[in-house]
Amino acid sequence: MTTSSRRGRDSVLQAIAEVFRRHGYEGASLSRLTAATGLGKGSLYNFFPHGKEQMAAEVLAHIQRWFEAEIFVPLKETEDPWAGIERMFWSTEQYFQSGQRICLMGLMALDEETPFGTQIRAYFSDWQIALASAAHKSGKPQEEANDLAEEIVSGIQGALVLAHAQSDAGIFLRRMQSFRRRLAFPCGGLQSETPGCLQGR
Repeated sequence: MTTSSRRGRDSVLQAIAEVFRRHGYEGASLSRLTAATGLGKGSLYNFFPHGKEQMAAEVLAHIQRWFEAEIFVPLKETEDPWAGIERMFWSTEQYFQSGQRICLMGLMALDEETPFGTQIRAYFSDWQIALASAAHKSGKPQEEANDLAEEIVSGIQGALVLAHAQSDAGIFLRRMQSFRRRLAFPCGGLQSETPGCLQGR
């Protein structure tokens, strides 16, 4: 596939993803998909001969690739773990539009009969593993790093849902700042009393 055709397909996948975010998998009708992509029914099925299930699988794979490149790999491979962690927060805020965009992986995970369970589990597992790796490199014991990674990844999802439910993106941004403190200050509730904790390292 050429670069231009890849970009064209990526653009179509992004449009389809927004339909899934707004209407859910079941609510993503053909009319909504054609309207969002600007493609006729024939062209859409030329892109995705196996229909909506293929569309969703490719959308989720597209999301996974983005997070792998922009968040997971930097968390695992950036020499300075704090730089990797801050990049995660910055990239996450950018991707979710400061709390205004819902997480499609999280949304589709709510469907108990989803055929995309393996992809969804890999996304969340990869994020937790990568974040735990960075937290451990920053000096935290492995068990604590694992626990923090689980807390923060699940907390980001919860913050997105709450921000959406309350129509208040500020909730998401406040939680992200709170998660930064949870990772950067290893002394629990004693940060203000212990100067060394303010440096987080």
